[in-house]
Amino acid sequence: MAPLLDKRLILVTGKGGAGKTTVAAALGLAAARRGKRVVLCEVAEQKRLGALFAVDTEHAETELAPGLFAVSVDPEQAKQEWLRYQLKSRTLAGVLGGSRLFQYLTAAAPGLSELVTMGKVWDLAQLERRTGGSVFDLAIVDAPATGHGLAMLRAPSTFAAVARVGPVGRQAEKIDRSLRDPAHTGVLTAALPEEMPVNETVEFERALRRELGMAIDAIVVNALHPERFKRPDVERLEGLSAGSTVTRAAVGAAISEHRRARGEHAQVRRLRRAAGAPVVTLPRIFEPELDRDDLERLSAELERRL
Repeated sequence: MAPLLDKRLILVTGKGGAGKTTVAAALGLAAARRGKRVVLCEVAEQKRLGALFAVDTEHAETELAPGLFAVSVDPEQAKQEWLRYQLKSRTLAGVLGGSRLFQYLTAAAPGLSELVTMGKVWDLAQLERRTGGSVFDLAIVDAPATGHGLAMLRAPSTFAAVARVGPVGRQAEKIDRSLRDPAHTGVLTAALPEEMPVNETVEFERALRRELGMAIDAIVVNALHPERFKRPDVERLEGLSAGSTVTRAAVGAAISEHRRARGEHAQVRRLRRAAGAPVVTLPRIFEPELDRDDLERLSAELERRL
C-alpha cells in the first residue's frame, strides 16, 4: 500500500451502492495509522462519512479520529472561496458572488460546479493551501458514482481547453495536470461481486484511460461472501433430504449461500480477467450497520491486501 499512500490525492469512485464511502474511510484510517495527517473529502453534500463516524461533517475540516479529518464540500461555498482567492478581497467576492448576473452566468456554465468542487479537492491536497486552513499529507475523496465521477474528473481539462487565457483557464490547467500526474493522484474503484457493477467498473476503467489518459490504481470488491464449503461438502449437504423441518431449512440455507458465494467469486475472477488494475476483495460484514470496530477491521484488511 505504501506507493498508493505516498500520493497527495486519492479519488475513490464506483457504482452507486458499491461501498465507496466505506472504502474511503477504511483507507483513511489505514493512512492515519501510518502517521499521516489525512482528510476525507465528500462531495455533493453527501454527509455519509459523518454518519459512519457519528459526527457532523461541514465544509470546514472536522476531526473524525486522531490524524483523520473530514470535509463535506459545498459547491456554493467552494465558488465563494475561489472568488476570494481570485479577487483577493472577501468584500468584492461577496458582492460579485451575490449578484444575480453572476449567479445566472455560473448556473448556465455546464460543469462549473464540478470544476470548483475539484478546485476545493485539489486545494486540500496542496502543501500550501490557497484558501488557508490546515495542511494534510493526503486527501482522500469519496467521489460521485462512476458516471458523474468521470464528469468531475473531466471538468478541469474541459475548462482549460475552453478558457485558454485568464484565471479560470490557468487554474483549470493546473488542476488537470495534477489529476493526470500518477505520482500526485491515485484512483480507486469500489465494486460489488455482481454482473452489473463488474461491467460498469470495466467500462469506467476504459473510459478513464480513453478520455483522460489516467489509470485505476486498484479495484476494491466489497462485501464478498466467503466460500465456506468444498464440492464434497456440498454433495453431502445435498444428500441430506431426510430429517426435521429445521434441519432441511438449515441445509437449504447453507446450499443457497454456497451458490451465492460461488457466483460472487466467479464475478471476481471475471473482473480480474477484464480489468487492467489489480483487484482486491473485502469481506461482507454481517451487520445491518457498520460501527467503528467494523471499519477498523475492514481498514486492516484493505491495508493487508493492497
